[in-house]
Amino acid sequence: MFCPNWSSESGASPNVVVVLEQERVLAMSPLARAAGVQAGLRRGGVLMLAPDARLFDRAPEREAEALNAVAMALLQYTPLVAQAEESTLLIDIGASLRLFGGIASLCRQIRANLRTLGFTASLSCAPTARGAWLLARHGGKRPRSLRMASLERRLDRLPTALLPPARPFAAWFEGIGCFSLADMRRLPRPGLQRRCGRPLLDVLDAAYGLTPELFDWIEAPTTFTAKLELFDRVENAEALLTGSCRLLVQLTGWLCAHQLAVERITLLLEHERGRVACPPTPIDIALAEPTWREEHLVRLLRERLGKVALTAPVIGLCLQALQVQAMAPPSESLFPEPGGSEQDQVRMLELLVARLGPDNVLQAAPQADYRPELANLWVPVGKHIKAAARAAQLPPDVLSLPRPSWLLAKPIALLMRNHRPFYGSPLKMASTPERIEAGWWGQSQTRDYFIAEGLDNAHYWVYRERIVGAAADSEPRWYLHGLFG
Repeated sequence: MFCPNWSSESGASPNVVVVLEQERVLAMSPLARAAGVQAGLRRGGVLMLAPDARLFDRAPEREAEALNAVAMALLQYTPLVAQAEESTLLIDIGASLRLFGGIASLCRQIRANLRTLGFTASLSCAPTARGAWLLARHGGKRPRSLRMASLERRLDRLPTALLPPARPFAAWFEGIGCFSLADMRRLPRPGLQRRCGRPLLDVLDAAYGLTPELFDWIEAPTTFTAKLELFDRVENAEALLTGSCRLLVQLTGWLCAHQLAVERITLLLEHERGRVACPPTPIDIALAEPTWREEHLVRLLRERLGKVALTAPVIGLCLQALQVQAMAPPSESLFPEPGGSEQDQVRMLELLVARLGPDNVLQAAPQADYRPELANLWVPVGKHIKAAARAAQLPPDVLSLPRPSWLLAKPIALLMRNHRPFYGSPLKMASTPERIEAGWWGQSQTRDYFIAEGLDNAHYWVYRERIVGAAADSEPRWYLHGLFG
């Protein structure tokens, strides 16, 4: 059982921060403790010791929101996350150790996620949930015990006041010389139960693995929406990336809990409210390939935020997962693709779209038309092409004919010299004609295409326009339509 105890919030600047409850100090930053601030000190005493201290009143609602955010992020490691007393979360990672590279690697990843969320944590690991909880509350240099024998030795050295049911009887335990859990276990159980109640024995037995432990596991909501209120007004969009990463970490946990991958997310940049209120600025990110990886979403969001010009200062963020689908299983191929996997290529295209814009990264959409300029359309790479367009192709006998590698967007009319088309030099026909007749009503076309060769041995794709009803002695019109490589 793994127990992260998220106790203090990390700020961007080293300030003297003090949290008050009923005008008395409840928690403090390391700098405040170094200045002499202690728990239980009144507001006036804090200002005398540290006049520049930042004082905050305890907000249980904000604490609950922060605890829920941490729990949502931890769901990416295991679906078994439970809330315990004193702002503690318990997670069962017995089936996840090998997946995340062992307990040391798992601890590093969880600490990194908590830093992204803006918190520090006291982490511990033990075979029992209550044992992990006690090690986390006590702290220490080595708060991990992977075997029951080592866990029992560590628990025996812990003070009795760590057990919540034992705290009301702290004076009595001190009077009889019971200072550690080992001393408590040597006391007669019937007398200890009559004096302190059954809950104390239940907690003690659970910590040493003598009784089973039951928890109410946290369930992720069916839809994802996460909000973050900023500490100050932000006028630069790129400065919003840190807060956005906090929301993306929660999104990753939610996706893993439901075994989903996201196709489209929206980040709403909330502005001032009240009389000068303006609607939120949306940032939509559509993915060509569904993903649940935080790193890829962060890269895309960084590119998009770098191009946003804020019309008003931002005071809050809201992340929504608008389109999701079932998480795709990993590839079963034995050897990796030489040019990278399909997912790697899709991520590269999505990064190009975020950097260059959707109108500058295009894909081919073939059309069932014989006319060369209408046989294909270029659409944004993120746009889904209909199945009929994907299957559109010319007959096999037409596909076997040579086609230029570069088709001009608009044919160029050629000059005529000595009854021969001229493009830099007189052109000589190097192939038999290929007639293309297509189109309906006013868009009908009748052309004879040739491969022409210039004096520099360059090859061109030209056509002679056939005009129905033209005079027999009229000279045909020639056009350049493509260039061969």
